[in-house]
Amino acid sequence: MNYLIDLFFPSQCQACSSILTDHTTDICVNCRHQLPLTNYHFQEDCPLHHLFYGRIDFVSATSLFYFEKSGLVQKLLHQLKYKRQKSVGTILGTWLGIEMKNSKHFNEIDLVVPVPTHKKRLKKRGYNQVLPFAEAIAKVFDIPCDDTILIKKKHTKTQVFQTKEQRWKSVAQTFEIAKKEAVIGQHILLVDDLITTGATVEACAKVLCHAGLKDLSLATIAITSSTFR
Repeated sequence: MNYLIDLFFPSQCQACSSILTDHTTDICVNCRHQLPLTNYHFQEDCPLHHLFYGRIDFVSATSLFYFEKSGLVQKLLHQLKYKRQKSVGTILGTWLGIEMKNSKHFNEIDLVVPVPTHKKRLKKRGYNQVLPFAEAIAKVFDIPCDDTILIKKKHTKTQVFQTKEQRWKSVAQTFEIAKKEAVIGQHILLVDDLITTGATVEACAKVLCHAGLKDLSLATIAITSSTFR
């Protein structure tokens, strides 16, 4: 049956749409080699620390890819976010989780917390696209992933066409903590899909820090290559 399904409905690469062969899953070998890795998790002086310097003190921080408009990473995020291809998040989370574990910079993490989406968007989209990615990382580290700790109390418009200043104003006081007792004394790994200005991550991080956590680290699928310009 599986053979017939593959014969008439062959699986395609989520990045380039080519037919997958050799038992590859979701991303073809060629695209895997072309994806722009940051390798931040192997660096002692991670650029993400400079991005949030003076505002959020992350113990460790990383992004798996650099994001370029119309690039392969954008196509993968589009499949994950709008086409309900949860397996993309699982693959990327497993990929990054293994590298994070090998880097030794994230060994003290107790709990993974994904950036939440508002209930209106959740109803429209069907799921939080960050969750499969976060759950895969948690599975690699054999620690819990809890998507009920943070909630987004304010529905905001898409930030795609907003300026940096507009983005900061848009997410200010947007998030709140729902389970403070689960955060106290814990080393939390905050997880998101994409960093552009860092406004969303900072808003969530501040809420978590005020809740009494022990330490805070960060992991995302991608960061725009223009963020540090």
